[in-house]
Amino acid sequence: MVDSKASAVWQGDLFSGSGRAKLDSSSAGEFDVNWKARAESGGGGGTTTPEELLAAAHAACFSMAFSNGLAQNGTPPERLDVSAVVSFVPGTGVTKSALTVVGRVSGLDAGKFQELAEDAKANCPVSKALAGVDIVLESVSLDS
Repeated sequence: MVDSKASAVWQGDLFSGSGRAKLDSSSAGEFDVNWKARAESGGGGGTTTPEELLAAAHAACFSMAFSNGLAQNGTPPERLDVSAVVSFVPGTGVTKSALTVVGRVSGLDAGKFQELAEDAKANCPVSKALAGVDIVLESVSLDS
């Protein structure tokens, strides 16, 4: 088992307060967080949100799972470009994670690429952790 640790400090109330989130296990960074960044489009101003961190986790997890599936198929990828957009609705929560992938894979047709992408979407650990949230592959393309 591998445990990953992060922490956060918050000061003030929800709407006027602010905080910092820290990636403790890796020491990869600390990030400012606030409600405005989370609830208003374009309200970031250099701050992140839990949903942005979740999107990064989903994109990374999916890319690892997909690369493994492609390798097990005998067609390891040269490159996978993956992005995730996690949608948050104030008062409701996280409602969707939309993945986009463009891959460079020799010897693979678009249909098999799509099939393996769907499998990675369904089975990567972050997708499983997001059970109950709509997870979609918005765009899947094979760059040959």
